[in-house]
Amino acid sequence: MLSLSNNPLAVQLLDPNDSADKPRFGTRYCSGGYIFQIVDARLGDLLSGPTFPASFNVFDGQGIPDAFNLTPLRSPEDGDAALIIGIGLCELRNNTVTEHAAWAVTRSADSIIFAVSQQHRDWRFDLTRHINLSGRTVRSSTSLHNNGHAPVPVRWFPHPFYPQMENGADNELIKLSIETHMPENPGYVLAPSGFISRRSWPWKDGFYQALDHAGTEKLIVQQKHPKLGLVTATCSYAPDFFPIWGNPRTFSWEPFLERTVAYGQTLDWSIDYDF
Repeated sequence: MLSLSNNPLAVQLLDPNDSADKPRFGTRYCSGGYIFQIVDARLGDLLSGPTFPASFNVFDGQGIPDAFNLTPLRSPEDGDAALIIGIGLCELRNNTVTEHAAWAVTRSADSIIFAVSQQHRDWRFDLTRHINLSGRTVRSSTSLHNNGHAPVPVRWFPHPFYPQMENGADNELIKLSIETHMPENPGYVLAPSGFISRRSWPWKDGFYQALDHAGTEKLIVQQKHPKLGLVTATCSYAPDFFPIWGNPRTFSWEPFLERTVAYGQTLDWSIDYDF
C-alpha cells in the first residue's frame, strides 16, 4: 500500500503493482489512484464503505474509489472480452481481469502520480491520475489523452464513502451548490435547511436515488460527518448524471462525468476533498 502524510492527515492508496494489493482490485474500480482510507492523526479513520469495517469485497470497495467500468471498450468480434479504462483487459461474462493495466508510479513528498498507456483495437490513450495532499485537502485529478484512431467514450464517476451519522438526531446528509429535485422515495427527503436528509432512520437496507438538476457550474458538496462535523468536496465539472446511495454503514454521492474524447484531444478534471 502507498501513503501520503502530513501532520493532520494520512492518505492510504492501493498500489496497483503490489501483489498484496492485487486481490483488492476487480473490474469495477480504477486501480491507479484508488484512495483506500484517509486517517486523521487524532480522530482515526474518516472514510467508510458498504461493508466497512466488518469486511471488504472488490465490488463494494471502500474509501474513495472511482470507476470507468460502465463504458468497456470492445468490438463485436471481441465477445465478452473488453478493455476497461484504468483497469486492463477484462472478461465481462466472468467478471474477471485477464491482464492488469501496467501503471508507472511516481512519488514526491506531497503527491503520487499514476500513469498508464492502454490500447485495444483502434483505441489507444494515456491515462494519468494525480493524488495530492496539501494541509487537509486531498486533490484527485485525472487526465486522459486520446492518441488512437477511435474516439474514447468516458463515463466516469467517483464513489466517496462517508460514515453515517451515528444516531438519528441529525439525519442531514449533503447540501449541494446546485439546485436539485427528486421524486418521492423511501430513502431521502429534501429538508427545509436545504440538506438532503435520511428518511425513516435507522435503515436496514440500501437506498439509491437519481437526482434531477440543471446545474452548469462546478459542483460543491457539503457533507455531514460524525467525527468532523462538516466536510466539503469541489468537483471541477457539473455532473451529467447524479445518483446518491447509502446503506446503514455508509453514504455516497456519484457525480458522473460523461464525454467522448476524439483523436488528439485531452480531457482533464479533478475533485478536491476538504477534511
